[in-house]
Amino acid sequence: MDTITLVILGIIVVIAIYFVAVYNGFVVIINRAKEAWSDIDVQLKRRYDLIPNLVETVKGYASHEREVFEKVAEARSMAMQAQGAEAKGQAENVLSGTLKSLFAVSENYPELKASVNFLELQRELTDTEDKIQAARRFYNSNVRDLNIKVESFPSNILAGMFNFQKMVLFEIENPLQKEPVQVKF
Repeated sequence: MDTITLVILGIIVVIAIYFVAVYNGFVVIINRAKEAWSDIDVQLKRRYDLIPNLVETVKGYASHEREVFEKVAEARSMAMQAQGAEAKGQAENVLSGTLKSLFAVSENYPELKASVNFLELQRELTDTEDKIQAARRFYNSNVRDLNIKVESFPSNILAGMFNFQKMVLFEIENPLQKEPVQVKF
């Protein structure tokens, strides 16, 4: 073998190794994003399980707030049925809004706010919301890395060849997040 053949063979081997490394990088990032999505899903299911108990506890003290309870139940059902990060995010934001109204109702009932059961449910929901936010950050960081790799040259060539596509970020609001108090005179 002459030197030119060895150089060409070396270049081909380097290019092949590069393509294998980039392909495997895509596989790793996609699997991490899927794992992160399943973490989000687990925490959302925990949230869905807590909501009926929370509603029942509030109902015991504020039974005439029927419209709020119906909206929470409807939003919970929509969120449970939503598929994909974008639809799930929109449904979760609606659910977060209804939970905010449920907690606003609870502010009008001092005996409810002092209830051990209500406080425990609120603590569990806060813990779950924190876990959802952590899982969301992990998912979104993996999706961001994937999207950068899908769009960046030269990995975008391999992404196109093997149909690796961008994923959607998951954005939701935390219903327990305190909003600034607005003072009106």
